[in-house]
Amino acid sequence: MQDTPDAIEEVLMAASAPAQVAGPGSRAGSGAMIWTALVVVYIVWGSTYLAIRVVVEAHIPPMLGMAGRFLTAGILLATGLALKSGWRRLRITRREAIGAATVGVLLLAFGNGAVAVAEQTVPSGLAALLVAAIPLWLMLLRVGGGERPRAMTWGGVLIGFGGAALLALSGGNTSAKPLSVAILVAGTICWATGSRFAPRLGLPRDPLVTALYEMLFGGAAMILLGVLRGEPGRLHFGQIDQSGWFGLAYLVVFGSLLAYTAYSYLLANAPISLIGTYAYVNPAVAVLLGWLILNESLTWQILLGGAVIIVGVALVVTSERRRGQ
Repeated sequence: MQDTPDAIEEVLMAASAPAQVAGPGSRAGSGAMIWTALVVVYIVWGSTYLAIRVVVEAHIPPMLGMAGRFLTAGILLATGLALKSGWRRLRITRREAIGAATVGVLLLAFGNGAVAVAEQTVPSGLAALLVAAIPLWLMLLRVGGGERPRAMTWGGVLIGFGGAALLALSGGNTSAKPLSVAILVAGTICWATGSRFAPRLGLPRDPLVTALYEMLFGGAAMILLGVLRGEPGRLHFGQIDQSGWFGLAYLVVFGSLLAYTAYSYLLANAPISLIGTYAYVNPAVAVLLGWLILNESLTWQILLGGAVIIVGVALVVTSERRRGQ
C-alpha cells in the first residue's frame, strides 16, 4: 500500500474499505476474468443492501447481525490464509493493529452498522443511493485538508449533494424515518473519513490481512455498540425468520469473501477507471433488486434524487481522473 494514494484512486474507491489497502497494478489479467470479477462486484455489492434489509426484517438486531457477519468472515479469511501460507502471515505490529482497528470501527462499525440500523425503516434502494454520495463527502474532506479541486469537481459536488438533500429531506417519499436517514448520512460521513485517513494509519501491507483485521476489530466494536443499544434483550432466536439466516450467510460468503476476492483481483489487473464504474452500478442494482424482490416503491423522489447523485459523482470522478492524467 502506498502512503499517499493518488487522488483518482481515492475518489473512485471511497465507497470500499479494500480500496485503501491495495493499489492498482498491471493489466495482466485476461479480459474474461476481469469482466467476470467486475460483474461479481456489480451484482454482489449492489445486492448487499437487499440482504441487510432482509436480515433486519427477520428480527435480527442490526448491530449484532452485522457483527456476526464480519466476525465470521474475518475468522474464515484468517483460517484460509493460515492454511495456505502459515500463521506467520497473520502477524502484525502494534501500529498496524491500531490502524486496522481505527479503519474497522469507522468503516464497518459506524459505516456499515449505520446502514443496518437505518434499513430498519429505510428501503434498501434509498439506502444505496445515499451511500453513493460517499465520494462527495470524501471530496469535502480533501478540501478541508487544503486541496483545491477544479471547477468541474465543485459542480459535481454541488449537484450530487443536491440529489442527496432531496432524498434525505423527503425520505424518498417512503416509510423512512428522519432519524434513520440521519443515522445513514452520519454513517456515510464516517465511511468517508475512514477512507480518507486510512492510508496514513500504517495498515498492514498485505491487503487480505488488513481486511481480516478490519473485519475482526469492526465486528467486535459492533458487539459493543449492540450492547449499548440494548440489542441482546431483543435477540430471540426462536423468532428469527429463516430468511434472516440466509441473508447473513449471503453477506458472509458473497458480500464479504467472494466480492472482496473479485475486487482484489480487479485492483491488481484492471484499469482504475474501469473498476470505478461500480460506484455508478451498485446503487442501480440495489434499487432494481429492492423493487423486484421486496416490492420497494420507486417514487419520483428516489428516481430523480438518485439520478442527480450519480451524475454528481460521475462529474467528480471524471474531473479527478483528468487532473491525474
